[in-house]
Amino acid sequence: MSGDIIGKVQSVDTGNVTITVEKEELLNSVQINQIVTIDSTKVNERIIGLIAKIMRKASSDKIDEGDVEVPIENVIKVVLVGTLIERSGTDKNIFKRTLNTVPSINAECHLLQDEELSKFMNIISSNSPNPLTIGKYTISENSNANLDGNKFFQRHAVIVGGTGSGKSWTVANVLEKASKLESINCIVFDLHGEYEPLKDFGNVSLLRIAGPSDSASNENAVFLPYWLLSYEEMEALLLDRSDSNAPNQARTLFDLIITEKKKTLEAVKDSEVLNNFTIESPVPYSIENVLAFLREKDVEMVPGARTEKQGPLNGKLTRFIQRLESKRSDKRLNFIFSSEQELMDYNWFEKLIGKLLHFGNKNGLKIIDFSEVPSDILPLITGLVGRLVFSIQQWMNADLRHPVALFCDEAHLYIPEKANGGMEEKGLHSFERIAKEGRKYGVSLVVISQRPSDVNKTVLSQCGNFIAMRLTNPDDQNVIKRLFPDNLGDFSEMLPVLDVGECLIVGDASLLPTRVIVDEPSIHPNSATIDFWDEWSKKKTVNGIADAVKALRMQHK
Repeated sequence: MSGDIIGKVQSVDTGNVTITVEKEELLNSVQINQIVTIDSTKVNERIIGLIAKIMRKASSDKIDEGDVEVPIENVIKVVLVGTLIERSGTDKNIFKRTLNTVPSINAECHLLQDEELSKFMNIISSNSPNPLTIGKYTISENSNANLDGNKFFQRHAVIVGGTGSGKSWTVANVLEKASKLESINCIVFDLHGEYEPLKDFGNVSLLRIAGPSDSASNENAVFLPYWLLSYEEMEALLLDRSDSNAPNQARTLFDLIITEKKKTLEAVKDSEVLNNFTIESPVPYSIENVLAFLREKDVEMVPGARTEKQGPLNGKLTRFIQRLESKRSDKRLNFIFSSEQELMDYNWFEKLIGKLLHFGNKNGLKIIDFSEVPSDILPLITGLVGRLVFSIQQWMNADLRHPVALFCDEAHLYIPEKANGGMEEKGLHSFERIAKEGRKYGVSLVVISQRPSDVNKTVLSQCGNFIAMRLTNPDDQNVIKRLFPDNLGDFSEMLPVLDVGECLIVGDASLLPTRVIVDEPSIHPNSATIDFWDEWSKKKTVNGIADAVKALRMQHK
């Protein structure tokens, strides 16, 4: 594999080389991000590079005045990205993202085009025996763009793009390919119900966070009872830290939860758990008993020296009780504070986890609709689901552990760059932990957002794969540019000029930083942009206002 000679190496600087081009017509035939090969000092090896810059400059620093001819030098700057080993033992054409050598001065540089280019792109695409085919290469539309599916999820991934860039289309494409696998295990955090059409893939379980009128017997409704919350999450939900009595309220709540969980374990006679449980153990307990004790202590009088006096907590729990009662009576939080007895069953938690972590060729792709969750507690609830999945994977025997991927759509809403304390902070902590430690326990994050500048940098920095679609906002562009490897130079400068459905792919799953046209999924999510002008041009006699008003009043679609 050689290609057409375009020039020779003029200078070498670690991962970058400068190529001089003698013939003018050759300079006109090259473009930014085309692939070149450079002769190596080793036999049967060629160095692969990407064209980063094309320049014409004067070869002399000094230009005399008058009609003096200035020598012109045609120069191409190339970023080195790997090595093609043409033969190693019985193996042929192996591409590696390492540089065994750097080019020598005057080494020949060749441009890959047409059949040679297709041949090379097929080499890097056939690296994985079980690839994730995401589309076609922009520079070689006859070659499939394949990713290493293992590395894509092992190293976490980011899918970003502005509104209308094809981001949801790309997510649907990845999910469609994954849904065809025998034992898929994915959970999609669907914030707007846009992935509901994907049910027609045939391997999908449509779930939603329970609404005000839902019953625990509804198989598609997900309840997350208060007793699943960690102590810190309960604090964030119920306590006002600005209250001068907050320390007393926190300590009382801690003791009550421990006491009530102990009562449950004694009632079910699970002595093994009883002897080892902590406040974080997911054990049902009665919030009614907690409230009754709080009310009693808030008005308690104790014997004094001469007469009764106020107890140590008298009047100090009033605001806490009011907040707890307010939360319990808020029908929007029915999925947390529902009083159904079924949710208090000791074995109910195992059923919930079975629903979330079910895998196989039936309902292995779980799409959870969070659209009816109040926005103020959304970070806490998404973080709770993430924490439960991570915790179960963490405590599971390694030989029984089955990997699961969390697709976090609209991630900027609950994995924010700056958490405002309380519930946002607790939810964010769960995702930060998954990003840092999830790989060890088979939990992968796929962060999806149209505003990467608003997504937490700690989480993004832990991701090793990036699918970046068109981004026009300078802040969003800069975030992705900083996450791209330094040696890619100006590769990210294409972000604002990408076409709809086109993306840049960089990371461990892709042997080569590439520009890809994403395959169209067989089923589109409900994210298509509405054509205002065309819709206004149509004659319409009906509207959905009455139904929308009713749904708004019921807080349920």
